[in-house]
Amino acid sequence: MNVTRSEHDRLQQSAKDHLVLHFSKQEIDDLLVLDRGEGPYVFDTTGRRYIDALSSLFCSQLGYSYGEEMADAARRQLTSLAFNTSWGTSHPAAIDLAERISDLAPADDYRVFFTGGGSESVEAAWKMVREHFIAVGQPQRTKAVARERAYHGVTLGALSFTGVQPFKEGFGAPPVEVARVSNTNAFRAPDAQDEDAFCRRLLQEVEDAVVAAGADEVALIIAEPVQNAGGCFTPPAGYWAGLRRIADTYGALLMADEVITGFGRIGEWFAVSREDVAPDLVTVAKGLTSAYAPMGATLVRERVIAPLVEQRKVFRHGITFGGHPLSAALAMKSIEIIERDRVLENVRAQADPLRERLHHLLELPIVGDVRGAGFFWAMELVKDDSATRFDQAERDDLLRGFLPARLREAGLIARCDDRGDAVLQIAPPLISDAALLDDIAAGLTDVLRDAGKHMGVG
Repeated sequence: MNVTRSEHDRLQQSAKDHLVLHFSKQEIDDLLVLDRGEGPYVFDTTGRRYIDALSSLFCSQLGYSYGEEMADAARRQLTSLAFNTSWGTSHPAAIDLAERISDLAPADDYRVFFTGGGSESVEAAWKMVREHFIAVGQPQRTKAVARERAYHGVTLGALSFTGVQPFKEGFGAPPVEVARVSNTNAFRAPDAQDEDAFCRRLLQEVEDAVVAAGADEVALIIAEPVQNAGGCFTPPAGYWAGLRRIADTYGALLMADEVITGFGRIGEWFAVSREDVAPDLVTVAKGLTSAYAPMGATLVRERVIAPLVEQRKVFRHGITFGGHPLSAALAMKSIEIIERDRVLENVRAQADPLRERLHHLLELPIVGDVRGAGFFWAMELVKDDSATRFDQAERDDLLRGFLPARLREAGLIARCDDRGDAVLQIAPPLISDAALLDDIAAGLTDVLRDAGKHMGVG
């Protein structure tokens, strides 16, 4: 049911007066205010329908039609135990969820530390790493290796690992010393046509970075199975096995940041499982509850936590609302629904047809590259057949001016990303069927054709 025009206007004015938006300029004008959702669609306060082709920033795995089931699960939990911390106590919902996540994880020996979201999960992971090395008598391991452009959160600890420089400026020296290595973006890479050579070069760079930082001082190698920032960079074959080898050779720990890719985005519970590698730590958040409640988690293997257990040491970290009973109950319900409704099977079945649909966008002169996996894709936009990058002024015009308005006109929610390259991303709800994916691809074709004309490309 639509809100009234006066209510719509009231919300717009109230937002201007009282709301601070995340990662946004605070000059609020014609704010998109979403009022309700249904399946893969959301509706704004004027009644306009949009395809949520971004799953509300990679979170809403199940779309918006499971509210009644989730409400029933919430009611049962809230009428039995509304809240309990994880500080020296616990409750059945958190214990059962930890066991369930461990069952789904890439190996059978993970324990689970609950958080409120992705940045908190990365913070917790680093503290676990440090506690581990202090406990095993290697306190000098205080450094990490992370990739260029990678986003691992914006709390000050997690920001150390994030490789997006504009997010870091003005906040002082990072608390963790991090060596930067190349990400796995094959577009424009001189050796990308030879996957083995490409992989060897990337891994050699990681190994060289570990040695240069001091092999006995590096505690952690951190990466996403599919890197988000910069636009859905997938790894070459053998890359994750190589990271595992390097970490083991030099005594560091390996972490997969699956805040975006975890819980089905790539068609598996954990994307790194496709690489036949079990990292020492895994961070998750967004899709854990299918966004029906806020929650994150850090998975840590037994060998990492064992020294603390054996020495009866306190893990010196805690979050008041980590493992909240309501969130835990809704995460369990989300996992149940994903299994019952064969949601992962849907992603696997639709992934190749979606890839084919999106690769047709390469026929448009403005589309230089299409990359991704599962239900997680990016289109890099270029000036010409030589894949020339747009300059900053052009990116501002395209990504902050033309595209957001044109996407909204087309009834599509997607992500315009600028990390030096002009990128448009989609991540449809995992319940999307072939017809909806066709609609997304058709909408993108129209929008990007118009974008090319606007930018004078082609």
